[in-house]
Amino acid sequence: MNITAIQTFLAVIRTRNLNRAAEALNITQSAVTARLDALECSLGAKLLIRSRKGAELTKAGFAFLEKAELIARTWEGARARTSLPEGVTRLFSLACDPVLWAGVGETWMAELREDHPDIAIEIWTGLAGDARRWLQSGMCDAALLGEPLNGVGLESRDSRPVTITQFATRARAAMRWDPNYVMVDYGPAFRTWHSATWPGDDTAAVSFSSPDWALRHLLAHGGSAYLPASMGMAVPDLHPVEGAPDFALRNALTWRLTSAQSFPFL
Repeated sequence: MNITAIQTFLAVIRTRNLNRAAEALNITQSAVTARLDALECSLGAKLLIRSRKGAELTKAGFAFLEKAELIARTWEGARARTSLPEGVTRLFSLACDPVLWAGVGETWMAELREDHPDIAIEIWTGLAGDARRWLQSGMCDAALLGEPLNGVGLESRDSRPVTITQFATRARAAMRWDPNYVMVDYGPAFRTWHSATWPGDDTAAVSFSSPDWALRHLLAHGGSAYLPASMGMAVPDLHPVEGAPDFALRNALTWRLTSAQSFPFL
């Protein structure tokens, strides 16, 4: 089985189109078709329903998708580990929930780079389902998520909660509803707290799953949103909303016990 064919299959899944996949891979559409044909022949199953409108997964394609992602990740990890820069002896892989990167994740990585210059670091964006697979397969060493992961060979501990504060692009006090309010979804616990703290039938016109994207939107269009306190305080054009309660966002680090032998800081 050719790793290039698997990477091509994943590119088609991401773009939902053979032409766009060819552009992303900088190859011709005929090359994409040939690679897919070879992959399906090797597996003995049809993975995609191809048409002029795009490409859709078959039942066999759905079954193969998770394995394809694992193979591709493993390959990329192996390549990274065999081509470390001079003076770097180990590669540390972290899966991080995107909402936790601002503040806790970014700060920890900066400290690791300063304290362990002999370690290369790679960060993967992932949620609990992805992180569990990557940890169990050995593709990553640790995961920073909103909840700890349990399993054989895994260890977890809670980190200090992240303070989530409401910021606005103009100085103001808390109000029942800001028509320019931007919703940032930090997960089920936050949604429950938000509904109890800010009851009402109004719905935010714009919602994001990433505080980074919400921040960019605020700076471009104005309004207010709940952001990690460290993120909002670092932006001169943002102001904490007076009287708006904060939210404590839980975060936990889960790591492989075997990885702790190579990375005692875990």
